[in-house]
Amino acid sequence: MKIKVGVIFGGCTVEHEVSIITAVQAMNYMDSEKYDIIPIYISKDRIWYTGKMLMEMDVYKDFDSLKKYAKKVTLVRKKDGFFLQKTNGLFRRDVAQLDIVFPIVHGKGVEDGSIAGLLDSIGIPYVGSGILGSALGQDKVVQKQVLENSGIQVPKYTWFYDTEYLSDSETILKAIKKLKYPVIVKPANLGSSIGISVAHAEQEIDDCITNAIQYDSKIIVEEMIPNLMEVNCSVLGNYEHQETSAIDEMLTDNDFLTYNDKYISGGKGKLKGGKKQLGTGKMSTSDRIIPARISKEVEETVRDMAIKTFKAMNLSGVARIDFLINKSTNEVYVNEPNTIPGSLAFYLWNYTGKEYKKLLDDMITLAIKSYKNNAKKISSFESNILSTFNGSKGLKGMKNKIG
Repeated sequence: MKIKVGVIFGGCTVEHEVSIITAVQAMNYMDSEKYDIIPIYISKDRIWYTGKMLMEMDVYKDFDSLKKYAKKVTLVRKKDGFFLQKTNGLFRRDVAQLDIVFPIVHGKGVEDGSIAGLLDSIGIPYVGSGILGSALGQDKVVQKQVLENSGIQVPKYTWFYDTEYLSDSETILKAIKKLKYPVIVKPANLGSSIGISVAHAEQEIDDCITNAIQYDSKIIVEEMIPNLMEVNCSVLGNYEHQETSAIDEMLTDNDFLTYNDKYISGGKGKLKGGKKQLGTGKMSTSDRIIPARISKEVEETVRDMAIKTFKAMNLSGVARIDFLINKSTNEVYVNEPNTIPGSLAFYLWNYTGKEYKKLLDDMITLAIKSYKNNAKKISSFESNILSTFNGSKGLKGMKNKIG
């Protein structure tokens, strides 16, 4: 009997379209002989849909016209399992049963622990990081505080809320000046390089902050690492066991890897020796070299820091850890972890010999094992506290006060 996997994607997030691409790509690589794949698309207006048509990329080019062919659903738990149930019509008919959920979502409002919290409250097994790891992975300020406390090097930074900048910009600008220009300005809770810009001098900083404030109320400003090389390493596992992928080197003519670099420019990955990287797919348009042109010593540092970051952040499933390297000093800094990376970073695993189908299978298997292990833990405490609680007088008094 096939395992019924519900793949959740989309959502009210600025990374909505990126999520669709990642999810459709993954669904078409999953082992259809082993899994019954049930797409669960969350539209930008937060309505849930299902239907096999949602596994096709062309549907989303004109979804408003085609959504009438999909079913509006909600996720419910019953005595005999987990179900997608129709939300319209006279009868709330069950549309599909699920054994496990595979969230493939990006950005604030979904990847930040929102979906994980919903799934935890229902009790259904799911792939990837839980609430804490997801939330830490989304907030660039808190994640840096956690990493610093774990002895993991990150770039120097300062942060503030939009209201603080609007009421006392002078104090904030002084703190930024201590970092020394140029600096990079980011919304604290977004990904895919959205809302990010570089201030090369003090006269540019206000425009950069104003741009970031359009996307988030919390802003982080970081030092620009000189002689910069950007590399990425993916980690697969949980708190017990971790393995690392190949390390890639990102190539760009910009100050940092932009949204256009990642998804629009049409670059091609390369292996050492100039060969084209196989199987990168539509999401991997960036120019990259695999493996990265780094020494064995730096490679070991990157792998060690990737695992330490994965564990410190309470991550699970597949994550991609992005690094900044000063090529002159070989100093390595963690830029940020991506709890659900674009394309699930399969191209980094492909190079090691782990095909995408196998990577997806490993992620699902890992989630099932983790769910079974967690089920052995005590999750409720039997107590007779209510049988001995005599609160009727207090409740009557409260009722009288309200009345």
